[in-house]
Amino acid sequence: MKRKSENISIIDSGLTIDGTISCKGKLIIKGTVKGNLEGETVVIADEGSLYADAAVESVTIGGLFEGSIQASKELIVLSSGKCAGKVVCKDLVVEAGGALNAEVTCTAGQEEAAGDRKAKIKALEL
Repeated sequence: MKRKSENISIIDSGLTIDGTISCKGKLIIKGTVKGNLEGETVVIADEGSLYADAAVESVTIGGLFEGSIQASKELIVLSSGKCAGKVVCKDLVVEAGGALNAEVTCTAGQEEAAGDRKAKIKALEL
């Protein structure tokens, strides 16, 4: 059975990127990124920082995030992480010690609730 390989990209400590990043697979940020980010799985390491407008599937924050982020799956703030700005995510996890100072919108349950409302309306129409 053939295993699917995962793309892994690393922005190492000491490296600063200012601009737009678009990536597939996992992006590990140990340096500093400023600008716009579009990707799948993003990990901000303890020493990393991301100042951006970001659209991702999943993000884990161990370092610093400031900006606006839309995570279609999950946002995890580790005990060493700091997150500030605006957050829209499906699932949210904040470990003890992690700092979340953001306007937060969690979409988990909204899809189910919308489906329930549609089913009730359809039942009433019958």
